[in-house]
Amino acid sequence: MGKRYDQLQDDQIGFIAEQQLFFVATAAPAGGHVNLSPKGMDSLRVLSPTRILWANATGSGNETAAHLAADPRITLMWCGFAKRPLILRAYGTAKMHHHDSPNFAALAAQLPPLPGLRQIVDVNITLTQSSCGYAVPYMEPAGERPTLRTWAEAKGPEGLRAYWADRNATTIDGIPTGIEANL
Repeated sequence: MGKRYDQLQDDQIGFIAEQQLFFVATAAPAGGHVNLSPKGMDSLRVLSPTRILWANATGSGNETAAHLAADPRITLMWCGFAKRPLILRAYGTAKMHHHDSPNFAALAAQLPPLPGLRQIVDVNITLTQSSCGYAVPYMEPAGERPTLRTWAEAKGPEGLRAYWADRNATTIDGIPTGIEANL
C-alpha cells in the first residue's frame, strides 16, 4: 500500500535529487489529449516540501504550457531505476512562467543555466504518494545527452524564437500555448 502525505518528506526530496529522469502529466480541456512527457537534464529544483521549480527546455511540442493555462493541475512522477525500488508522484497545481513574466529572471536564477530555456514551471504540491516500484526494471543511465544543448546553442536566441513561433505556439489540439507573447 502506498503512503500519502500533504507535502514532500525529507527522504522523498533526497530521492528526487538522485533521479536523472522525471515525468510530467497535464490534461487539456475536456475532449483534448492528456500529455505525459519525460524530462531530464539538470532542470529541476525542490525549493521546499511544497514547491518545485523546473526549467522547461525547448521541445517539439509545448502541451504543458497550454494545459496549465486552462487547468493548473499537474502530476510529477519519478521511478527508482537503480538500487531503491520506488515510484513517487507529486500532485498539485502549477503556473507556467514565460520570458515576459515579471519574476522570470528571479526564478531562472534558482535553476541551472539551460540553453533553449523556454519557460519555467512553478509547482505547488498538495499531495505526494509513494508506492513500491517492485516491477520497475533496473536501468543504469549512460549520461546526459548533449543533443538539446548543442541544438539550442546553434539556433541562438532568434532561431529559438522562430522555432517557438513555428512549432510551440499551439498544442496538438490547436490550443494556444501563450509563448507567442514572448516573440
